[in-house]
Amino acid sequence: MAAANDIEQGRRFVPKFDREGLITAISQDAESGQILMVAYMNAEALQITRETGNAVFYSRSRKKLWKKGEQSGHTQKVRQILVDCDQDCLILKVQVDQGQCHVGYQSCFYRALATGTEDRLAFIAEPVYDPGKAYGK
Repeated sequence: MAAANDIEQGRRFVPKFDREGLITAISQDAESGQILMVAYMNAEALQITRETGNAVFYSRSRKKLWKKGEQSGHTQKVRQILVDCDQDCLILKVQVDQGQCHVGYQSCFYRALATGTEDRLAFIAEPVYDPGKAYGK
């Protein structure tokens, strides 16, 4: 239990990557507290993020690193990295401009399960930018 106690109570940062070499990273607006997105980081993405202060993630589908905003221009400046008790999940408190979701919303969490339904979603936000212009599609 000493090792678990060190990870849970200690001061040493020992991120726990999964068997794919990834750790969950949640981006949260440092000012409003709004959850913006959930992504993954590998050790290299985490290192670059820490060195540059710009959020860098690992794309599981493209199998490569991606700097948030490299296409859209909607970057995330990391102000603080929070680490959960097991060190297997991170929260990046970030400073952002408009639109962090690739489909045009401020947050990727722009829908909610509609009350009283089992499978209906309700939109809880409006788009804040045109993704066609931002991504040149």
